[in-house]
Amino acid sequence: MTEMNFEQARFNMIEQQIRPWEVLNQRVLDLLSEVPREDFVPPQYRNLALVDTSLPIGHDQFMMSPKLEARILQCVDVKPTDTVLEIGTGSGYLTALLAKLARKVFSIEIIPEFIKTAQVKLADHGFNNVSLEEGDAAKGWTLDAPYDVIVLTGSLPVLPDTFRDSLNIGGRLFAIVGDAPSMEGLLITRVGEHEWTTESVFETDIAPLTNATQPDRFEL
Repeated sequence: MTEMNFEQARFNMIEQQIRPWEVLNQRVLDLLSEVPREDFVPPQYRNLALVDTSLPIGHDQFMMSPKLEARILQCVDVKPTDTVLEIGTGSGYLTALLAKLARKVFSIEIIPEFIKTAQVKLADHGFNNVSLEEGDAAKGWTLDAPYDVIVLTGSLPVLPDTFRDSLNIGGRLFAIVGDAPSMEGLLITRVGEHEWTTESVFETDIAPLTNATQPDRFEL
């Protein structure tokens, strides 16, 4: 695919996949035009980078579809002064989108190879406001808390309280919670010291975070 083809495919992605899925925030749409998704996917899938599907990135992990990434960005509404926590760096593409919007992004990844690859890609695109950390953050990450925005890139059967407790007042947390095939994308906003609101934004089904907390399940 030539660069001209990529630009046409990017336009089609935004107009045919993302806008119809209720992503109408112009700042988000402009961002998707600016950051080349094809540079962050594994080379063998470069020509599929702008297609409406999740893509394998190795270690049994997948990139979310472009419309899901866009909807998440619209939900959390990152401000230029925000400090963001991302759980699951993966390809580094969503990390890049968040970094383009925020003051600082802390991205936590359990797979060392993903960190190394993402570091190179982010540096190649001039991002210097991202801190990549290796660790298991499926139950929370409080090292640089509190945060203005927290985004979890894998699902959780149950959401540990640690995440919502790590928000600043006014902070937003996006998490996909539940069991396959029916999961909810939740936007949780901290509105007081001991008060949060929860909005169910959409239904979806994505792979769980590694070492995600499991609920007590009834067995006969």
